[in-house]
Amino acid sequence: MSLINMSDINIPSHIAIIMDGNGRWAKERGLNRTAGHEEGAKTVRKITSYCADIKVKYLTLYAFSTENWQRPKLEVEFLMKLLDKYLKNELNVYLENNIRFKAIGDLSRFSKALQKTIKETEEKTSKCSGLTQVLALNYGSKDEIIRAIKKLNTLNLEVTEENLESCLDTAGMPDVDILIRTSGEVRLSNYLLWQNAYAEMFFTKTYWPDFNEAELDDILSDFTKRERRFGGI
Repeated sequence: MSLINMSDINIPSHIAIIMDGNGRWAKERGLNRTAGHEEGAKTVRKITSYCADIKVKYLTLYAFSTENWQRPKLEVEFLMKLLDKYLKNELNVYLENNIRFKAIGDLSRFSKALQKTIKETEEKTSKCSGLTQVLALNYGSKDEIIRAIKKLNTLNLEVTEENLESCLDTAGMPDVDILIRTSGEVRLSNYLLWQNAYAEMFFTKTYWPDFNEAELDDILSDFTKRERRFGGI
């Protein structure tokens, strides 16, 4: 339950989060990095459920970037297994809470089994009409834009802002209203560069496993006070 009066809050349509700090959270507790990722997955469920409750329409989470393949092989393998397990475990949670699941990014590099889990989760939740939880998987914004341009060429479409947006992974979704990055880092890390053009940005020192509904409430309160001019006066 929200700690603030939601009637006084401007609920954003689209929140995007760079979920950073799992490894450092684990290290500070003398644990393996994998423990941080497992705890981070619990936070994903908690924040997703909360956003559904307060009627956010889209929550996009940076789960695995195109650069994350550079991490140690064992960690990458663990993350793939964790993702598969998470999606299978969450399916009933999605359905019970009217949450639609969508993946963005280049999924072709994942195993056939994981691709199947992702596709089946999208299909089984496709009729849900509440929050859409979007996981950015093997996602990089530069890669997304290049793929969109190639698609434009294939479709023989004129290069316009509208046509390019229709070829992005996020086609049909509103631009980001709030961008949050946890763990104290202050950069976008190749995340939704097009969609974040007019996003209000919030950077918190809290590690992702410790991020909670109360801190999100604080961000929403701040967001409500901000004047968004979109380049105007």
